[in-house]
Amino acid sequence: MDLKVTTLEGKEAGQVSLSDAIFGLEPREDIIARVVRWQLAKKQQGTHKSKGRAEIARTGAKMFKQKGTGRARHHSARAPQFRGGGKAHGPVVRSHAHDLPKKVRALGLRHALSAKLRAEDVIIVDNLVAAEAKTKVLTGQFASLGLTNALIIGGAELDNNFKLAAQNIPNVDVLPVQGINVYDILRRGKLVLSKAAVEALEERFK
Repeated sequence: MDLKVTTLEGKEAGQVSLSDAIFGLEPREDIIARVVRWQLAKKQQGTHKSKGRAEIARTGAKMFKQKGTGRARHHSARAPQFRGGGKAHGPVVRSHAHDLPKKVRALGLRHALSAKLRAEDVIIVDNLVAAEAKTKVLTGQFASLGLTNALIIGGAELDNNFKLAAQNIPNVDVLPVQGINVYDILRRGKLVLSKAAVEALEERFK
């Protein structure tokens, strides 16, 4: 499948052939959802914590005598039913990460790329290079391409001026090709790939 290549200024710069094995699949939402869930679970901090009754700094003396008061039988004021007592079965510090086979992760990435191309939200740029690290200049170039919400994927090494100029633009993420992932592809409107990124992806999945 052929797709036209543009420059950052919006001028035509030829065509590039995209592999059907990467960009031409029938997108499966279940696979994409599994990969996104795996990514977000791995990203979750898991630092939530509440104190159990063993951790509460409170007297452990019996509240009142066992019999003769007409009240229910109680012992420690640290018990969960009392104000200031410990939390029963509360959250503890843990990892939310779970396993997902490498083949499923790779398949999810290919389905996400295919879904973007099917929605006509993929733009191929010949080179992601900025002459100077000026956000205003890059914002104008993005406007000529119609980019307001985009994930931009460069080659193995990003141009430093381009990276610095883009980092202050809201709703625009810039990543090297090694950092491409399903969640970031889906959370942004447009996917901008450099020719170097396309070549690296085809090399990765061949």
